[in-house]
Amino acid sequence: MRTLFVGAGATGGYFGGLLAEAGRDVTFLVRPRRGATLAERGLRILSPGDERVIPVRTVTADALDGPYDLIVLAVKSYGLEQAVADIGPAAGPETVIVPLLNGMRHIDTLVDTFGAERVYGGVCMIAGTLTEEGDVVRLTGLQRLAYGPLDGGGGDRLAAVTEALSGAGFESQPSAQIVHEMWEKWVFLASLGVVTTLMRATVADITAAPGGVTFAGAVAEEAIAVASAAGHPPRESAQAFLRTSITARDVPMTSSMYRDMVAGAPVEADAIVGDLVAFAERHGVAVPLISAAWTNLSIYSDNRAA
Repeated sequence: MRTLFVGAGATGGYFGGLLAEAGRDVTFLVRPRRGATLAERGLRILSPGDERVIPVRTVTADALDGPYDLIVLAVKSYGLEQAVADIGPAAGPETVIVPLLNGMRHIDTLVDTFGAERVYGGVCMIAGTLTEEGDVVRLTGLQRLAYGPLDGGGGDRLAAVTEALSGAGFESQPSAQIVHEMWEKWVFLASLGVVTTLMRATVADITAAPGGVTFAGAVAEEAIAVASAAGHPPRESAQAFLRTSITARDVPMTSSMYRDMVAGAPVEADAIVGDLVAFAERHGVAVPLISAAWTNLSIYSDNRAA
């Protein structure tokens, strides 16, 4: 399939880069500055015990040709509006759009713009970042993609999408319950983001402090309660993974929101934390800790904008 990855950052660059290296037909939609860096240095991916340089094909929005068979959206939530505007020429009547964004609000935007028949759900699991030089760094062994039609059906294009996104050395599989998986990831990311940004610390530092384990566990329970009230209770395995991860000792884990905040960069506060608070209010769930983090992140974003 002719595939367009929108964004060549830590997420899009990693998965799209490995797919390009594996021989898939991948083009990256990038801004001119990012395109220049990739042309000069190649797409450099640094993983634990491995480093590779991958030549990739890029295009800017003003030169975008279409249609593409598959569009993978790998942008931050605050970049969605511009991305939707940019990919118009690339989206044909048979194009499948797989978003790898966090939260759920982007699904409504994409369905309203392109129609439910062209929009899949998507989940990516990776801890990654970009260096100052623009190199992709995978911080842990986690590397997984899941995707599928929003209604849980197979669809006549799922096999082709699966082939286009597989065979590149990372876990990649279709899901018949992709919306539920998106909620489970949202609960995990929101909990980790709330804990690390509110305390301005890693999980290891938080759990080593007085009351840290109790605090982290309480945040996780709030997030689980919201998802459950909204009709998407995380499976027992997902709940166990969340509780174990967020209360782990001697594990210097952080969230991308925390790393962005430390760097003075924009944060995905609205889509990850603010929307969860809105769901809590809608369903009458008390979330004092998540609400405190939302206030904190809003102040950070307002001060940064000013």
